[in-house]
Amino acid sequence: MTEGFNHHVRLRSEDVELQILSPHATRAAQSAGRRSDEDHCPVRTVFQRDRDRVIHSKAFRRLAHKTQVFLSPEGDHYRTRITHTLEVAQIARTIARGLRLNEDLTEAIAMGHDLGHTPFGHGGEAVLNDLLPGGFRHFEQSLRVVDELEKDGKGLNLTDEVRDGIVRHSKGKGPILSTPPERLPKTLEGQVVRLADIVAYLNHDLDDALRGQVIRADELPEDLVQRMGARTSQRIAFMVGDILEATDFEREARVLCTTELDASMHALRAFLYERVYENPVVHEPFSKVRRILTSLWEINVGDLDRFFAESWPDCPERLRADPERAVGDYLASMTDRYAMRRWQELFVPRRWSLM
Repeated sequence: MTEGFNHHVRLRSEDVELQILSPHATRAAQSAGRRSDEDHCPVRTVFQRDRDRVIHSKAFRRLAHKTQVFLSPEGDHYRTRITHTLEVAQIARTIARGLRLNEDLTEAIAMGHDLGHTPFGHGGEAVLNDLLPGGFRHFEQSLRVVDELEKDGKGLNLTDEVRDGIVRHSKGKGPILSTPPERLPKTLEGQVVRLADIVAYLNHDLDDALRGQVIRADELPEDLVQRMGARTSQRIAFMVGDILEATDFEREARVLCTTELDASMHALRAFLYERVYENPVVHEPFSKVRRILTSLWEINVGDLDRFFAESWPDCPERLRADPERAVGDYLASMTDRYAMRRWQELFVPRRWSLM
């Protein structure tokens, strides 16, 4: 009797989606499915299930100890990769609700979009990009985490819609509004996450830079302050409101912002690169990051038998076929503190004394 009731719960949720969501939204009952077929959950829709799988994954928990911008900050209120993820999810759900899109799919993509990030933020990503044959891109690694690495190599078997949103979320320094359609996520929910990611990091990186006194409030471009507000909450509200007003699915089936907001976000991003990301106070510690990760790469690639025996004894056989990629997976999975501890274990002599 319980099983039958639970089954009714999922069907009722799917029916609610059919009734209240926009005709342009992605509905759970119409998902393209998973790479490997499996029975439906009696209670949760497929997108709710994907969100839960991401949240309960080891890779998600490791985000709590991975750098966002500031390396090993002393204060307790600086963002980490996991707080960034939660802020992206919150902003994305607000936008999705305003557009009557699927909030569960939106949240699942947001929660999984940065699972492939390296230790030490984008500094670590740049090092692995130089070391790995073929390079390294965190959005591709995020998909690899959910497809190939989680659950001891079994993967999370997520739906096609979530996987697509994860791998297409990034825009780097590239254009925001003028991105070619073929590079955008296939679902509108994925497009929401892509924009929410920008809104989140522009605002919280600026907030952290002000908290760390890397910049002062009176140094912010006056025109941006006048247009978007002086406080984080004002800027986020302005950006979210702009996206909701600019998006009209009857005119174009795409999540948009105005050209004015696009220009403002470009200007704010340029300001952050010049005054924060490339500021010697912020950037200098990453020279040490390069030495740490390069040393770990060289010692592991130089003795693969030891690597597989000591560092990753449970590595699936199919991943051992590409050992350099396996070492890259291992390094990318590290938290900041584990990478530093492992480097000390391998390269710093231990103290000893004679009795």
